[in-house]
Amino acid sequence: MAELTYREAVAAGIAQEMARDPNVVFLGEDVAAAGGVFKATVGLLEQFGPRRVRDTPISEQAILGAAMGAAMTGLRPIAEIMFSDFLAVCWDIVANEIAKTRYMTAGQVTLPLVIRTANGGGSRFGAQHSQSVENWAMAVPGLKVVAPSNPADVKGLLAAAIRDDDPVVFFEHKSLYAVKGEVPDGEHIERLGTAKVLRDGRDVTVLALAAMVPKALAAAERLAAEHRIEATVIDVRSLVPLDTETILREVVKTGRVATVEENPRLCGWGAEIASIVAEECFWDLDAPIVRITTPHVPLPSADNLEDATVPTVERIVATLRQAID
Repeated sequence: MAELTYREAVAAGIAQEMARDPNVVFLGEDVAAAGGVFKATVGLLEQFGPRRVRDTPISEQAILGAAMGAAMTGLRPIAEIMFSDFLAVCWDIVANEIAKTRYMTAGQVTLPLVIRTANGGGSRFGAQHSQSVENWAMAVPGLKVVAPSNPADVKGLLAAAIRDDDPVVFFEHKSLYAVKGEVPDGEHIERLGTAKVLRDGRDVTVLALAAMVPKALAAAERLAAEHRIEATVIDVRSLVPLDTETILREVVKTGRVATVEENPRLCGWGAEIASIVAEECFWDLDAPIVRITTPHVPLPSADNLEDATVPTVERIVATLRQAID
């Protein structure tokens, strides 16, 4: 295995699929010559040339309009929207066109299209460049929604998204780009719609996504060492499709469930999972469902305020200890 950063795994996943399939193309702002504003696509222009790796004007509508047309006519485009916040600029194309075309044509037109975007806080970029918006995409029928937490999953899930015949919104967490991890050599692909159990415990099942996963794992280790509370930690990975089988199985084992979400609390992804858990295994629960979230506020840019807003290891530990004690 090679040790790659999260950002290097992005380039590795794209390169794997571009080498495998000549119909895969890549476009976005500064993705070619500059290697991306987060340096996640360095080397792709040199490897695959300007016909397949293209810089675009600063227009989210143009990027996704071109990508949609390319997908409808036989290519498999990867389109980068630099910050996930900017999906608001082109949301009509995403929610009303890309998400619905396969359905409205009764399957005569498929859209094998991946929208990559940098999501989440932790980088002090302020309220307009730090949002976690995966719940936006989750709410739109016709979109698949993926958010990896580590380099191996970045490469494997990105490859799976590129091969999928439905549009996939692929959220890369910007605060994880420098994180290193082992990534399998050669072709690596994961299956969309699968969660991963990263830690087994008897007392509570903790569900986390993207940058909240390492925080949940760190909190679980502290709970075990300091309070003899053993937590199961699940990396949800994919919101659509959602791996309810794994989630419900692990919830039943512990009888308690908590979500750790960077989304604002109102209508966050954890609310949907809490609803499913309550409907499917209410009588297996020993306590109310706990949601550890960002408050329903614009994300501050000041270091101390941003840190106080997004869930921390300390808040996860304190909340779970209180809920279990």
